[in-house]
Amino acid sequence: MAEQVFPGTLDSLAPIRDFVAQAAAAAGLDRTASYNLCLAVDEIATNIVTHGYQAAGLQGDLRVQTAVESGRLVVRVEDHGRAYDPHQHDLPEKEDLSAPLHERDLGGLGILLAFQGVDELRYTAGASGNVHSFAVNLGSQQKRAAR
Repeated sequence: MAEQVFPGTLDSLAPIRDFVAQAAAAAGLDRTASYNLCLAVDEIATNIVTHGYQAAGLQGDLRVQTAVESGRLVVRVEDHGRAYDPHQHDLPEKEDLSAPLHERDLGGLGILLAFQGVDELRYTAGASGNVHSFAVNLGSQQKRAAR
Protein backbone atom coordinates (compact mmCIF):
# COMPACT_ATOMS: atom_id res chain seq x y z
CA MET A 1 0.00 0.00 0.00
CA ALA A 2 1.23 3.46 -0.88
CA GLU A 3 0.24 6.40 1.27
CA GLN A 4 0.77 10.14 1.19
CA VAL A 5 -0.62 13.00 3.27
CA PHE A 6 -1.55 16.28 1.62
CA PRO A 7 -2.65 19.59 3.15
CA GLY A 8 -6.41 20.08 2.86
CA THR A 9 -6.10 22.94 0.38
CA LEU A 10 -6.95 23.43 -3.27
CA ASP A 11 -3.20 23.59 -4.01
CA SER A 12 -3.02 19.89 -3.12
CA LEU A 13 -5.39 18.76 -5.86
CA ALA A 14 -2.75 18.48 -8.61
CA PRO A 15 -0.31 16.51 -6.42
CA ILE A 16 -3.17 14.21 -5.35
CA ARG A 17 -4.07 13.59 -9.01
CA ASP A 18 -0.41 12.81 -9.76
CA PHE A 19 -0.23 10.36 -6.84
CA VAL A 20 -3.39 8.56 -7.98
CA ALA A 21 -2.21 8.54 -11.63
CA GLN A 22 1.04 6.86 -10.56
CA ALA A 23 -0.93 4.16 -8.71
CA ALA A 24 -3.20 3.67 -11.73
CA ALA A 25 -0.21 3.25 -14.04
CA ALA A 26 1.45 0.81 -11.65
CA ALA A 27 -1.79 -1.21 -11.48
CA GLY A 28 -1.96 -1.36 -15.28
CA LEU A 29 -5.05 0.78 -15.83
CA ASP A 30 -5.46 2.06 -19.36
CA ARG A 31 -5.50 5.81 -20.04
CA THR A 32 -9.28 6.13 -19.97
CA ALA A 33 -9.72 4.23 -16.71
CA SER A 34 -6.83 6.16 -15.16
CA TYR A 35 -8.31 9.49 -16.24
CA ASN A 36 -11.75 8.56 -14.91
CA LEU A 37 -10.32 7.47 -11.56
CA CYS A 38 -8.25 10.63 -11.23
CA LEU A 39 -11.30 12.75 -12.11
CA ALA A 40 -13.44 10.92 -9.52
CA VAL A 41 -10.85 11.41 -6.78
CA ASP A 42 -10.31 15.03 -7.81
CA GLU A 43 -14.03 15.85 -7.65
CA ILE A 44 -14.45 14.35 -4.19
CA ALA A 45 -11.18 15.84 -2.89
CA THR A 46 -12.35 19.25 -4.12
CA ASN A 47 -15.60 18.83 -2.18
CA ILE A 48 -13.70 17.75 0.93
CA VAL A 49 -11.52 20.85 0.77
CA THR A 50 -14.25 23.34 -0.10
CA HIS A 51 -17.14 21.94 1.97
CA GLY A 52 -15.47 19.78 4.60
CA TYR A 53 -12.69 22.18 5.51
CA GLN A 54 -13.02 25.70 4.10
CA ALA A 55 -16.81 26.22 4.43
CA ALA A 56 -16.70 24.69 7.91
CA GLY A 57 -13.85 26.97 9.00
CA LEU A 58 -11.58 23.97 9.56
CA GLN A 59 -8.07 23.02 8.54
CA GLY A 60 -6.66 19.57 8.11
CA ASP A 61 -5.06 17.04 5.84
CA LEU A 62 -6.14 14.48 3.28
CA ARG A 63 -4.51 11.07 3.68
CA VAL A 64 -4.55 9.24 0.35
CA GLN A 65 -3.84 5.51 0.23
CA THR A 66 -3.66 3.29 -2.83
CA ALA A 67 -3.53 -0.49 -3.00
CA VAL A 68 -4.36 -3.37 -5.29
CA GLU A 69 -6.79 -5.63 -3.41
CA SER A 70 -8.57 -8.67 -4.83
CA GLY A 71 -8.17 -7.60 -8.45
CA ARG A 72 -9.16 -4.00 -7.79
CA LEU A 73 -7.25 -0.77 -7.47
CA VAL A 74 -8.55 0.90 -4.33
CA VAL A 75 -7.95 4.55 -3.46
CA ARG A 76 -8.91 5.77 0.00
CA VAL A 77 -9.12 9.45 0.89
CA GLU A 78 -9.35 10.15 4.62
CA ASP A 79 -10.06 13.53 6.20
CA HIS A 80 -11.16 15.09 9.47
CA GLY A 81 -13.38 17.82 8.06
CA ARG A 82 -17.12 18.19 8.20
CA ALA A 83 -18.85 15.09 6.82
CA TYR A 84 -19.42 15.20 3.06
CA ASP A 85 -21.29 12.13 1.87
CA PRO A 86 -21.68 12.10 -1.93
CA HIS A 87 -24.55 9.62 -1.62
CA GLN A 88 -26.61 12.31 0.15
CA HIS A 89 -26.53 14.80 -2.71
CA ASP A 90 -28.92 14.98 -5.62
CA LEU A 91 -27.42 14.07 -8.97
CA PRO A 92 -28.40 15.90 -12.14
CA GLU A 93 -31.26 14.32 -14.06
CA LYS A 94 -30.85 13.36 -17.72
CA GLU A 95 -32.89 16.37 -18.85
CA ASP A 96 -30.68 18.67 -16.73
CA LEU A 97 -27.61 17.41 -18.55
CA SER A 98 -29.08 18.13 -21.97
CA ALA A 99 -30.19 21.68 -21.07
CA PRO A 100 -28.06 24.68 -22.05
CA LEU A 101 -25.48 25.59 -19.41
CA HIS A 102 -27.24 28.82 -18.39
CA GLU A 103 -30.43 26.84 -17.61
CA ARG A 104 -28.82 24.12 -15.47
CA ASP A 105 -28.85 24.03 -11.69
CA LEU A 106 -25.46 24.43 -10.09
CA GLY A 107 -23.84 21.48 -8.39
CA GLY A 108 -23.96 17.73 -8.59
CA LEU A 109 -22.12 17.22 -11.87
CA GLY A 110 -18.79 16.49 -10.18
CA ILE A 111 -20.38 13.88 -7.93
CA LEU A 112 -22.06 12.29 -10.96
CA LEU A 113 -18.68 12.11 -12.70
CA ALA A 114 -17.15 10.56 -9.58
CA PHE A 115 -19.78 7.81 -9.46
CA GLN A 116 -19.51 7.15 -13.21
CA GLY A 117 -15.71 7.06 -13.21
CA VAL A 118 -15.24 4.11 -10.87
CA ASP A 119 -16.81 0.73 -10.23
CA GLU A 120 -17.51 1.54 -6.60
CA LEU A 121 -17.54 4.69 -4.49
CA ARG A 122 -18.13 4.27 -0.76
CA TYR A 123 -18.27 6.76 2.07
CA THR A 124 -18.01 6.12 5.79
CA ALA A 125 -17.81 8.52 8.70
CA GLY A 126 -16.90 7.85 12.28
CA ALA A 127 -15.00 9.09 15.28
CA SER A 128 -11.73 8.69 13.37
CA GLY A 129 -12.91 10.86 10.45
CA ASN A 130 -14.32 10.50 6.97
CA VAL A 131 -13.24 7.93 4.39
CA HIS A 132 -14.08 7.95 0.69
CA SER A 133 -13.10 4.68 -1.03
CA PHE A 134 -12.89 4.39 -4.80
CA ALA A 135 -12.49 0.99 -6.45
CA VAL A 136 -11.74 0.10 -10.05
CA ASN A 137 -11.96 -3.54 -11.06
CA LEU A 138 -8.79 -4.21 -12.99
CA GLY A 139 -10.58 -6.53 -15.42
CA SER A 140 -13.51 -4.20 -16.14
CA GLN A 141 -11.80 -1.35 -17.95
CA GLN A 142 -13.38 -2.11 -21.32
CA LYS A 143 -16.90 -2.48 -19.87
CA ARG A 144 -16.68 0.90 -18.09
CA ALA A 145 -15.30 2.64 -21.20
CA ALA A 146 -18.40 1.48 -23.12
CA ARG A 147 -20.83 3.16 -20.66
